[in-house]
Amino acid sequence: MTAIQDVTQRLAPRLRGRVVRPPDADYDRARAVWNGMIDRRPAFIVRCEGTSDVIEAVRFARRHGLPVAVRGGGHNVAGSATCDDGLVIDLSPMRGVHVNPAARTVRAEGGVTIGDLDHETQVFGLAVPMGVVTETGIAGLTLGGGLGWLRREYGLSCDNLISADVVTADGRVVSTDSERHRDLLWALRGGGGNFGVVTSFEFRAHPVGPQVYFANLIHPGAQARRLLRAYREWAADAPEEISAFAILWHAPADEAIPAEHHGRPVVTFAAMHSGDPAHGEAALRPLRDIGSPIADLSGPKPYLEVQRFFDEDYPAHVMRYYWKSRYLGGLPDELIDVLVELNEASPSPHSTLDVWQLGGAFARPGPQATAFGDRSAPFLLGIEANWEDPERDGACIRWARRVYDAVAPFTTGADYLNFPGLLEDHDRMVRDSFGVNLARLAELKRRYDPGNLFRLNPNIRPAPQ
Repeated sequence: MTAIQDVTQRLAPRLRGRVVRPPDADYDRARAVWNGMIDRRPAFIVRCEGTSDVIEAVRFARRHGLPVAVRGGGHNVAGSATCDDGLVIDLSPMRGVHVNPAARTVRAEGGVTIGDLDHETQVFGLAVPMGVVTETGIAGLTLGGGLGWLRREYGLSCDNLISADVVTADGRVVSTDSERHRDLLWALRGGGGNFGVVTSFEFRAHPVGPQVYFANLIHPGAQARRLLRAYREWAADAPEEISAFAILWHAPADEAIPAEHHGRPVVTFAAMHSGDPAHGEAALRPLRDIGSPIADLSGPKPYLEVQRFFDEDYPAHVMRYYWKSRYLGGLPDELIDVLVELNEASPSPHSTLDVWQLGGAFARPGPQATAFGDRSAPFLLGIEANWEDPERDGACIRWARRVYDAVAPFTTGADYLNFPGLLEDHDRMVRDSFGVNLARLAELKRRYDPGNLFRLNPNIRPAPQ
């Protein structure tokens, strides 16, 4: 029986959801992902309504030897939520969120986005550490680590994962927590989507908001070197309630920015204090006192608004994205020179070089405490090539790779796996990023996915028998 016949006669009738195929009117919409550069054509998209649908889809893919992609929010820059000629397990209909305010825990299904999660948790004055663009799916973000505005006070998304339900490659449901299948929970905390389809996540939540203090300062690019040196010194002693970025980019034509700076290099400081806004204003004053900004948009803001701060800069389907990253051993003057020069050379005004402040709760777990690995770096460099015109693909990708290579002498050797480019050279990325954890991860891969069904990711190959 062919795969098409099997879908019609055996798979589709067993689903609460539905199968989308190329002839269907909504196929192009169903196959589209956030990155407008990704244009793949899966043979089947199974829009799952629950765990049972995921089990059926996994068994079907194994039976027919189909490549499998798993879609949560579809936001991964490499396009790993889709594939050519294979089967997409689409979790996006699975958007249930349940908050237990007394226990400060949250249960969320695999298709939930950051915006969905925030909407429910803030009703109770709670938040789970997540990323900084609310259309991002919590699933891929968490499995790859999960860096956001709460990283220095409450750690990564994966640090706050306390249990999960996983459909493994053999079509079983495995529930993991501190008592059951503990090795699997360890692997899910930063090991990526290598071990199965997570249909349900349980997180620890923390008291945050509804108001926080947010610093947003824009400086002229001519002062970039002095500003980044000052940011380096400030970041070393900042309270853990603060998580900050220094962003090199080109100013948009925004009325909040003086017109003479539009289209020219600028440096933005963006930082959130997660506690009381009055304390946050005082704590962020030293950052606001650096230099002479051309715009200071700081002030108390709803936490939900801070979470949406970057959303409009990353529209789905329209923009084209190529992101890479490097963990930095420091921010020496020589590196600052490289970053300033390469920002000025960017072929797209939408591209950015983001210096994420790390440390605090992010850095406390040891390198083997979670699959995520070493956390000793004081900064992460996000290399974001963002553009609109397909004819600029080559120039923008080359620029990002040029930055990646140029900063190599200043790095720890590891990358943040949620910013993987297009998964080129992923063997090196996986080896260097997981480090001492790779052998253990490969053994767990052999246990839960010996045939490497879940391989469209920064792939951990199963250890040999």
